[in-house]
Amino acid sequence: MATLPGGTVTFVFTDIEGSTRLLQELGDEAYGRVSGDHRRLVREAFGAHGGTEIDTQGDAFFFSFPRARDAVAAAVDAQRALRDHEWPDGRAVSVRMGLHTGEPHVGEEGYLGLDVVRAARISAAGHGGQILISETTRALLGNQLPEGVAVHDLGEQHLKDVQHEHIYELTVDGRAVSAKPLKTQSPKSRQEDMASRFEERITAYVEQQLEAAFDPKSGAPKVPTKLAVGGAAVGFGVLLMMGVVIVAIVLLVKVVFF
Repeated sequence: MATLPGGTVTFVFTDIEGSTRLLQELGDEAYGRVSGDHRRLVREAFGAHGGTEIDTQGDAFFFSFPRARDAVAAAVDAQRALRDHEWPDGRAVSVRMGLHTGEPHVGEEGYLGLDVVRAARISAAGHGGQILISETTRALLGNQLPEGVAVHDLGEQHLKDVQHEHIYELTVDGRAVSAKPLKTQSPKSRQEDMASRFEERITAYVEQQLEAAFDPKSGAPKVPTKLAVGGAAVGFGVLLMMGVVIVAIVLLVKVVFF
């Protein structure tokens, strides 16, 4: 593996949105040409700004850059090239891009750490044509934006596995901010959180009853099997009824007072 940039690194993940649908509509041969043009345009733009190609799978790319500004410039140039290219049958090929800057560990197999995951999750949250960047990348970018680029604050988002991240969208040449909400996780409501905790308590109670009813070494019941299972079932039923009552009360309070 080639020597990878270390220290502070900006990661970029990209992929074509709706690639499976595009393949079905165009067919294998035409889509093969689309995929080839897409790869060439992205590689040319990213390579021109000093990007290192870390991996590619299907229609997705993973690049790293020593500087956040170079990564942003590459993403902007790539989106322009993709936008202006003549695609078969006049179809648009929409690529989403996500950027995050961190200090990952460089192991024998490549980059390791949560910063890689965070960059991938930011990209996955976007839609075709979007460039999404993390708060860290935004801070390093400062006011030195590529010409024709504007920054839009999308607020704090909840990403799978990494939770909170403040995300910004970069728009190119007057492109409007996407009206679609990001594909992120919504925080649990108070009711959902209560139901989740209650379910965990029920499960723990039933397991405790079963463990108390059977000998852990021999597996033989300490009490008659029917009695042990019956006791667990009764306990489960009681807790379930309590849960229903609690959730009903919470929902009633929410309806009446909110």
